[in-house]
Amino acid sequence: MAGVKGQVQKRGVARRRAMVDAAIKLFAQQGVRGTGVAAIAERAGATPSALIHHFGSKDGLVQAVLEEADRRALERLSVPPDAEPTLDQAFDWFVRDAEHTAAAERELAALHTTLTAENLEPGSALHTWFRDRGRALRAHLTALFTRAAADGTARADLDPAVLATEVAAFIEGAHLLWLLDPDEVDLTAVHRGYFAGLAARLRI
Repeated sequence: MAGVKGQVQKRGVARRRAMVDAAIKLFAQQGVRGTGVAAIAERAGATPSALIHHFGSKDGLVQAVLEEADRRALERLSVPPDAEPTLDQAFDWFVRDAEHTAAAERELAALHTTLTAENLEPGSALHTWFRDRGRALRAHLTALFTRAAADGTARADLDPAVLATEVAAFIEGAHLLWLLDPDEVDLTAVHRGYFAGLAARLRI
């Protein structure tokens, strides 16, 4: 029975992944508002009721898509989950992530930016998710700069929380400009230049 249960769980995970992948494609092509649950289910080879069973609602599926984007990014980090990266490691990862996004993840980047704008108001479906994700990112960055100041790899006279907000704002803004005008904005080059300049500023 244990083997059968494991097989059922694997099939469930595979179906859920197929639904998320189908949603990513259709959301990118038609937008979230223009894509119905039935169309996503059909593309994934499932029924609408099965999709709702897995995600609870369309909003639940959208959140799962966003979480998948974050999961893929962390998978590319190539650092143990509990490790505390150095400044150089963290800055290198941001540049590599921008390079990957520009080459292969424009759909997810566009979806993330669009949904952020659509959920700015408290009470909107994903407002809390985006707010908490932003807070978590800034908290990780604050911890990064605090460690660097403590171990002497960064100046101690800069405010880690302010730096964290600056970096988060740069990342969001750079992605928006690139999405609007990819022929003129080189996402990877902009990231490389910004983080090289920030590293120099932190070590003056």
